[in-house]
Amino acid sequence: MDFFYVWLRRTLNGLSPELDAVFREQLSPKWNATGNDGELVDDASRHNGDKTRSKAAYEEGTGRAFRSCFDALKPDGEMVVVFANKQGDAWEALAAALIRAGFVVDGSWPIQTEMGNRTRSLGSAALASSVWLVCKKRPPARPGFDTTVLAEMRARIHTQLRAFWDAGIRGPDFVWAATGPALEAYSKYPVVKKADAPDGQMTVSEFLREVRRLVVDFVVGRVLSQGDCGEETGSLDDVTTYYLLHRNDFSLDDAPIGACILYALSCNLSDRELADRFDILTRTGGDLLDETDDEEEDSEADEEENGSTGRGNKVGLKPWNQRRGRMLGLEAPGGRPVPLIDQAHRLMHLWRAGDRAKVDDYLDARGLKRHALFAHLLQALIELAGRDHRGSEEHAILESLSNHIAARGGVAPPRQTQLALSTDS
Repeated sequence: MDFFYVWLRRTLNGLSPELDAVFREQLSPKWNATGNDGELVDDASRHNGDKTRSKAAYEEGTGRAFRSCFDALKPDGEMVVVFANKQGDAWEALAAALIRAGFVVDGSWPIQTEMGNRTRSLGSAALASSVWLVCKKRPPARPGFDTTVLAEMRARIHTQLRAFWDAGIRGPDFVWAATGPALEAYSKYPVVKKADAPDGQMTVSEFLREVRRLVVDFVVGRVLSQGDCGEETGSLDDVTTYYLLHRNDFSLDDAPIGACILYALSCNLSDRELADRFDILTRTGGDLLDETDDEEEDSEADEEENGSTGRGNKVGLKPWNQRRGRMLGLEAPGGRPVPLIDQAHRLMHLWRAGDRAKVDDYLDARGLKRHALFAHLLQALIELAGRDHRGSEEHAILESLSNHIAARGGVAPPRQTQLALSTDS
C-alpha cells in the first residue's frame, strides 16, 4: 500500500485542501484495531491469528470503502477497480461489496499487468493478469430472478470468452477474466431471487460457481473439437472435465496447486478428492494437498523475509499406465457414474494386454461404440498425447483403439489437429 500511497501523495500534492489533508502523513495508515479502520488486508496476523475476524474486518472495510466511493461519485461517473486474485472467496467478497454499495459492473477487461519474474510468481500459481472492472451507479431496479440473470450471462459471456481466447489468455487467468463480464448481468439487480423459491436468494457464491462451470465447459469444448462439440460438452462428467483441463494446460508435468484447486472447484470437486478418491492426481512436491489454499495469504514481504517464494506445492496427473485400480472403469467412488476418462484408461489396459474380446465386451457393455462424446474424448487424448514426448505408447494405443472402434461400426470423429489450440479462432 505504501508504494502507491507515496506516489499518489506526490502526484496530488497541492490540488486541493481536502486531498492535502488526506495525504498529510508520510506513509499510509496501517490497520488500527481500536478504530476498526486502516489498510485492508485479509491477514490473520493483524487480528491475533483469528482468521474469522480478519475476513470479517476485510469484508466490512471493503464495503465501507465502496460505499464512500459511491457517495463521492457523480451520477454519471465511473469507478475502476483493479483486482487480481485466484481465490473464489476473494472474488465473492469483492462482488458482494460492490453490489451492496450500489454499483453495477458496466465493463471488464483482463490486462496482463503482472511480471512473470516477480518474486510472487516464481514459486506459486500467482495470476499474470489483472481484471479491470468498470463500475457505475446502479439505476433503481427491482429484484431480478436467477433464470433471467443466468440466461443473460450465458448470452453475453460467450462473445467475451471467444475474444479472450483469441487474445491468448489461458489457464486460471482465463477463468477469472470471464468473471467480469458475468458480473455485468448479476450486478444489475440489488437482489437476485430464485425463480423456484421466491423467498430464497441466489448468492454471489452460487452465481460465480455457475460462471466457472460455464467457462471450463467452453475450454473443454475447444480441447475436444475446437468448439464444434459445444452442446455435448455440458454432459461431460466432472472428473473427465478436470482431466482435460489439467492435461491441456500442464500435460503430465508438475502443476501449481493453486491452478489445480481452481479447476477442481470449477468442476465441483476438490483436489483431495481427485487425489485420494478418483486416483487422478498425484503429489509431486511440497505439503499434502488440502481443500483450501492459503498461498495467497502469504505476502511478498513474508516470502522474502523467510527466504521463500511460496509453499511450492506441486501436483501432476497420473499417467494412464499408473492407474491400476481393480475397479477402474467399473465403479466410481460414492456411487457416481463411471467417468469417461476411467473408461478410456481401462480400455487402454485391456488393449495393451492384447485381449480384444474383453475390449469388445467392454465397449458393448458400456455402449461406447455409438457414444459420440467418447469418440471426441479419444481424439482429444490422441492429440494431447501427441504433444508429449513421453506419450508415444499412449498415442499408439489410443490410435489403435479409435481405429478399432471405427472398424466395428462405431462413431469416428473427424481427424482435427488440436496442436493449434493456442491460435485457433
